[in-house]
Amino acid sequence: MRLVYIGNKLAGKGFNPTTIDTLGDILSSICPTVFASEKKNPLLRFIDMGYTIIKHRRDNPIVLIDTYSTSAFYFVVLSSFICQICRIRYIPYLHGGGLKDRLENSPQLSQFVFNNAYRIISPSGFLKEVFKNQGFDGVCVFPNFIEIDRYPFKERNHLSPKFLWVRSFHEIYKPQRALIVLLHVLKYYPEAELCMVGPDKDGSLEKVQNEANALGIAGQVKFTGVLSKEEWIKLSVDYDIFLNTTDYDNTPVSVMEAMALGMCVISTKVGGIPYLFEDGVEGLMVDLENDERFSDYALKLLASPELSKSISLNARLKSESWDWQVVKKLWVELLVK
Repeated sequence: MRLVYIGNKLAGKGFNPTTIDTLGDILSSICPTVFASEKKNPLLRFIDMGYTIIKHRRDNPIVLIDTYSTSAFYFVVLSSFICQICRIRYIPYLHGGGLKDRLENSPQLSQFVFNNAYRIISPSGFLKEVFKNQGFDGVCVFPNFIEIDRYPFKERNHLSPKFLWVRSFHEIYKPQRALIVLLHVLKYYPEAELCMVGPDKDGSLEKVQNEANALGIAGQVKFTGVLSKEEWIKLSVDYDIFLNTTDYDNTPVSVMEAMALGMCVISTKVGGIPYLFEDGVEGLMVDLENDERFSDYALKLLASPELSKSISLNARLKSESWDWQVVKKLWVELLVK
């Protein structure tokens, strides 16, 4: 049996690694795996995905399709259509809190894709519940994973006012919120700093840079662009508080990684975040649009060594349950047995 993995494999093109980049290499150790696509041009990527499925149709493949809610959803429609024509088993692998809106706004396409799937896999109980509420039963939860040994733990107790943000610059991730946190904290800690890691997706990077200048805090904000996982893990040693500011989310790997590193996470309470960690125990959650609470929680952590130490230790403990050696068993049972 061969696995054909369909997704946006663009880490080599200057984009942040996605699941196909991280999970794909490891799945290759379980069974023969081919990938599509590394084409940067969307049309060429679209064609390459379809061609790859057709090329391997006689190999008795299972086609695993990274499934997102935005324009990339149409890659899923194409891939599932070809699989159905060729009578190939395919598995949508769900990503992104925006899938709820996709199910509601594209009901016919959603039924076409998901009702004919061999399996549907979600990395969180959140999307399993979303799909069940829309009439799609039988979603299997395969948690996102990390290789825990790659994340050196640093206990955070006496925190420094140094914030880290790791995400693609896109409107839905609300990077400007991180600037508001910094602006407020600077009133009490003039030495406060913010580091923002990630590529630009929709012009948001320039907007954030301009806003930092307008607010007079550009000197306290560092923009690194794209970093490899090893680079940002090394950089994280100098930062204590991780900000996740998004309007939509499922189970962001960057948050999982920050927890494994022992950082204190403050995140919007959206999508799958409440399924990822316990509020007040393994991290702190902020109701959507309550930007002031972000700043309040940051100041609370800075003033409370016992709280920050507890969250840091509990976050690391939770992250150990996401280790690949634990999650691997689910993939082996699906692809090999």
